[in-house]
Amino acid sequence: MPERAYKSSSNESVRMFKSDFVDFFSRVHPATPLVLYLPLIMASLYFALHQAQLSILSVVLWFGLGLAIWTLLEYVIHRYAFHYEPKTRIGKQFHFVVHGVHHDYPNDAKRLVMPPAVSIPLAIIFYGLFIFLFGRTAPAIWAGFAGGYVCYDSIHYAIHHFPMKSGIWNRLKQHHLRHHYLDDHAGYGVSSPFWDYVFRTNRR
Repeated sequence: MPERAYKSSSNESVRMFKSDFVDFFSRVHPATPLVLYLPLIMASLYFALHQAQLSILSVVLWFGLGLAIWTLLEYVIHRYAFHYEPKTRIGKQFHFVVHGVHHDYPNDAKRLVMPPAVSIPLAIIFYGLFIFLFGRTAPAIWAGFAGGYVCYDSIHYAIHHFPMKSGIWNRLKQHHLRHHYLDDHAGYGVSSPFWDYVFRTNRR
C-alpha cells in the first residue's frame, strides 16, 4: 500500500510501496518512452506506407489525426481521471499512486513518465481500437497517437527539470507550473494548452 507523502518541491523521491520489488517498478527512467516507442512509431509508419500502401500525404494527415486524438485524451485523462477526488480510503490511496504522488513530489525524476506495465497494454488496446474504427489507416493514426504520448512524457520531464526560459517552451512550462503551484483545477494540458482554451480551463 502507498505510504503518505507530504508536499515538496524538491527532487526528493518518496517510497510508495512497502515491497521493494513493487516500489522498484514504480520508478521509470525518463528515456524509457523514447526507447520503447520510437522504433514502434517508425515501424508503424513503414507499415502504413509499404504494407497499407497509403500515400505520403495520407500518412501525414492520419498521423496528424492520431496526434490530435492524443492531445484530447491527455486533457480528458488529466482532468477527469487524475483529478477525480475519491471519498473512500482505498480510492484515495489509488489516486495517490496514479497521480497524487506527482503533485506531492513534482520533481521526482523517476515518477514523471508512465510505467511500461501500464503504457504497453494501453498502446495495444488503442492500436486494436484504431484498427476497428479506421481499418488500414490505423498504423498511421497510431503512430501519431504514440508520437503525441512520447512528446507528452518528454515535455513533462523537461518542464520539471530543464530551464525552458524562452519562446513556446517557456509558455508550456509556465502553463504547467501554474497547474502545480497556483491552481490544480486549471491548466490540464501539458504538451499543449489547446484544449484548456477550448473548454475554458486555462485559468479559473
